[in-house]
Amino acid sequence: MDALGLRELRQHASDLVRRAESGEHLLITVSGRPAAVLGPPERDHWRRYGEVADVLRPRTDEEWPTDRELVDQNLADPWEPKQ
Repeated sequence: MDALGLRELRQHASDLVRRAESGEHLLITVSGRPAAVLGPPERDHWRRYGEVADVLRPRTDEEWPTDRELVDQNLADPWEPKQ
């Protein structure tokens, strides 16, 4: 990855953006310290359903019936008008 200073970026912005657009990554430095990377945008990665099916599969909480019994059944709605 080529490193270049902020001044060089300002002076040659169009050329450097074209280089980044073609796939090159350029390290921008400020006072000699790394500050940013100029490069091509990340491409969207399409996936087939089979690759993500496990993530999209509905899951059930096997402990929910037991946990439901732990909920205080005397809870009151705080927004219900008081009489």
